[in-house]
Amino acid sequence: MTADDIRGTSQGTAPVPLSVLDLVTVGAGGTATDALRTSVAISRLAESRGFHRYWVAEHHSMPGVASSSPAVILAHLAAHTDRIRLGSGGVMLPNHAPLVIAEQFGTLEAMAPGRIDLGLGRAPGTDGATAAALRRTDNPHEVADAFPEQLAELTRFLDDDFPDGHPYRPIHAVPGPVQATSPGGVQSPHRPPVWLLGSSGFSARLAGLLGLPFAFAHHFSAQNTIPALDLYRETFKPSEVLAEPYALIGVSALATEDEREARRQVRAAALNMIRLRSGRPGLVPTPEEAEAYEFSPSEREFADSWNANVIHGTPDEVRAGLDDLQKRTGADELMITANAHTGEVRLRSYELIADAYALPTT
Repeated sequence: MTADDIRGTSQGTAPVPLSVLDLVTVGAGGTATDALRTSVAISRLAESRGFHRYWVAEHHSMPGVASSSPAVILAHLAAHTDRIRLGSGGVMLPNHAPLVIAEQFGTLEAMAPGRIDLGLGRAPGTDGATAAALRRTDNPHEVADAFPEQLAELTRFLDDDFPDGHPYRPIHAVPGPVQATSPGGVQSPHRPPVWLLGSSGFSARLAGLLGLPFAFAHHFSAQNTIPALDLYRETFKPSEVLAEPYALIGVSALATEDEREARRQVRAAALNMIRLRSGRPGLVPTPEEAEAYEFSPSEREFADSWNANVIHGTPDEVRAGLDDLQKRTGADELMITANAHTGEVRLRSYELIADAYALPTT
């Protein structure tokens, strides 16, 4: 694993590499099968147009988000793509045993050598009750507090380098480096690079201290973006992985040919978020349902605040918004997530953004 496995190259007129974050959203009237077919279509488009990587996020107990099992989805996407990097954005490590994640991503690396990223978060990706069910504990926050120790354990399994005397020394994540030490074994040249994900300063500081790449969730924590990136850069210590900081930010962006249609789509996405935040998660509503919905004053305030951080409009408007955001944050990479009711709108948005930046067609 080298910095080349992490750093991308900008394409076309884009100021930095562009990537995709897929929430595998399910709209009203659609199914999870429809959403996963859309994911395949977007991943193939992203690969053909020069997007650098394609990540899938872990969420649970949300009818409108069909990405509860990132490793399963990534295996499916690996079978339908050839070059684009695939990864988790991220796996919520406290929900899992580190050995299981090392095995899953070792398997993915064997399926798609040199193309797998392992992005890790410490949030549950769900509500407290679901987190307790996932983590088999009545105090899921205590598990999250152990994230640095879990990360260290996972890294040991990925590198197969527990020290002598450690109780896990005889245990090996397979596929993994141990296979090279067996008679006739050959060492794989690749190991999934670990990224830390965050929406506050905790993971920013930890990523900096460990010299790891960092991904910040600007798409739902915009007020913390610049402070977190500053903290990451200030605390960064060079490592075997990176000599200099490398930070990407997740950005919610939606391009349509008609500006009014973009506003209709993001209004529906905002209504979906209101329902989620109020404990009523559901499928992404149609724009027509959102237009007919009577927002309360507090809901209107939330929707306006939420959509202020969604870059939307015509392709030229979205390109200008992305350029401005990159200049303000100094992000090394922009990872775009498109939230809309239908897969067709999401797919078209990525195509329009690619055209706006004159990304190559391969």
